[in-house]
Amino acid sequence: MKLEGKVAIVTGGGTGIGRAIAGRLVADGASVCVAGPWYEALETTAASLPAERVATCVADVTDPADVDGIIRTALAFGQGLHVLVNNAGILEPVGGVVDLDPALWTRVVQVNLTGPFLMMKAAIPHMIEAGGGSIVNVSSVAGLLGVPGQPAYCASKGGLISLSKQVAVDYGVNKVRCNVVCPASTKTEMLVGNMTSFAEICGLEVESVLTAFCQDTPLRRVAGPEELAGLCSFLASDDAGFVTAAVIPVDGGATAVDVSGAALNRLVHTASDRRRA
Repeated sequence: MKLEGKVAIVTGGGTGIGRAIAGRLVADGASVCVAGPWYEALETTAASLPAERVATCVADVTDPADVDGIIRTALAFGQGLHVLVNNAGILEPVGGVVDLDPALWTRVVQVNLTGPFLMMKAAIPHMIEAGGGSIVNVSSVAGLLGVPGQPAYCASKGGLISLSKQVAVDYGVNKVRCNVVCPASTKTEMLVGNMTSFAEICGLEVESVLTAFCQDTPLRRVAGPEELAGLCSFLASDDAGFVTAAVIPVDGGATAVDVSGAALNRLVHTASDRRRA
């Protein structure tokens, strides 16, 4: 129970990675405010957790009034505020900068970057009052590498990494730590939904597409949401008391792979298979 007595906020906590993080924080002793835009999803998360240790708040993290509502909901536990996990995020449809609607660019940046900024701005004073705290920002490997057709997503997630380092620099003196986790493909409702459309175009099953999608990563699979949750709980806890400004890929080794070398390796194996045939 390494988080016993701690109060946490998880944004985007109604589905996928956020739901898994909320569950793990509660399992490790925290009381958690789960925030997100969809009431039904939040209630599903809450129903899986002890009622006295979870609260929900329907909110848009880009709206300062909603952000204040999230903070109030967390403080209602009566124990202060110690942990913030900024997990809420959205993607844009695939396309380059030339094809991207400026309004969509603005919305993606608002949710993925301005939202965490507003949450941290509101939460940090309460963490300082509580004697310190831990912020875990969920970025993406797309914040470290270019992903074809995702300019707004990549820019916003890269910006979140830089913002997190700045927060760590500015508020370390107040015992507020700020770290970043960068997941690669994780088997969530959003990923499966995106891959379902792609699978239909290709005439394949979703699992076949996911297998092909990960063929060049060392672990050869996508992550499960719970594999992010354990790391977030560690970073939230005092076990990570000297860890701040860290940027941690959770990617099955994907960021260690040279894509050109991987392509050549496939060509070599394909040629070898043809010769054996």
